[in-house]
Amino acid sequence: MVHHTMKISNTSAASASSISRSMGVAWNGWARWTAALIVGSLAACTTVEVPKTPPGPVADTDPLPPAIQRATARWVPVRWSELPGWGNDPLHEVWSAWVRGCEKPAAGQAALCAELRPLTMADAAEQQAWIERRFRPYRVTDTEGRPPPGLLTGYYEPVLNGSRLPTATQRVPLYGVPPGLRTGQPWYSRQEIDTLPAAQAVLKDRAIAWLADPIDALVLQIQGSGRINLREADGSIKTVRLTFAGHNGHPYQSVGKWLLDQGDSRGSGWEGIRAWAAQNPKRLNEMLWSNPRTVFFKEVPLNALDAKFGPSGAQGVALTPGRSIAVDPQSVPYGTPVWLATQGPALNQQKLVMAQDTGGAITGAVRADLFTGWGGWSEPAYQLASRLKQPLQMWVLWPR
Repeated sequence: MVHHTMKISNTSAASASSISRSMGVAWNGWARWTAALIVGSLAACTTVEVPKTPPGPVADTDPLPPAIQRATARWVPVRWSELPGWGNDPLHEVWSAWVRGCEKPAAGQAALCAELRPLTMADAAEQQAWIERRFRPYRVTDTEGRPPPGLLTGYYEPVLNGSRLPTATQRVPLYGVPPGLRTGQPWYSRQEIDTLPAAQAVLKDRAIAWLADPIDALVLQIQGSGRINLREADGSIKTVRLTFAGHNGHPYQSVGKWLLDQGDSRGSGWEGIRAWAAQNPKRLNEMLWSNPRTVFFKEVPLNALDAKFGPSGAQGVALTPGRSIAVDPQSVPYGTPVWLATQGPALNQQKLVMAQDTGGAITGAVRADLFTGWGGWSEPAYQLASRLKQPLQMWVLWPR
């Protein structure tokens, strides 16, 4: 799921994550059910018996290894005691996301995944002791070893209403990949797609669904995936998932930043953007065209099991609300467990998450986008994702 984060300000966050407020209680029971479900689905996989690890902390007095250099970061080894809040996170909430990640394990971690699965229903002390015995924490810094200003944002999976065919009110198309599109080569811009007959001729009959609101379509493109309650030609309603299939090769530009550049402070969030659009209908296209990138989708069936999880991330596994993050893979490889610490107006947490996705705006050493779930504009997943922009510290857990 390749997505983009709407950048609304040039202000950088100072260095300083599970959905603890309105969503946190729900995830607790959900995560235990999910873990059991995943284990059942993996019953055919080969597992090994793991000796029961004694509860309690593992001695952390052995010499620290050298730092690890990545393309855009340096990992500096630390003691477990240096992780703020370590030992207080309900690890069973992340275990299902970790087991999911083991469907496509990080390099050199297949054997650890075989040990991980039998611990799914273990208590927190056993899980923590296993992590401490098998992994070493490293502080993520810049390439020179300095903790940079970190930034945590959020993204989610929109749930929208749409139509298979255009109607009097649903006239905004969501397109599949056009023929002849080549990765890395610019195609028609968003404005050209909307206005040029040549572009519209290529896209004829390529619409997957039609929406009523062009801002809804823009949000869906920025998030990279969404669920559509789709009215079919026979009048029946079917929920499908649209996932990222490609884009037109133009750079992503934030419409929020465009509004700020126009001197309108309402660019600070989607509510403000919608309010501006309602008051300036004649300039709506001008705002939309300020972002030349258009995303193309593919339709994915959504059965009852798939609906319990998020879309597939860049790692190739389904995302888990509150426990999957998008990262810069040049800093943190997919499949890596990451300890986050963040404090701000939207979230105050220290927790274990899994690096399972990426995004167009997710670049740099200490940069993460937290997947918050799915829902409509008034629901918790959107509310948290829209507010989340705050300082971040990150530690990777790497095999010993």
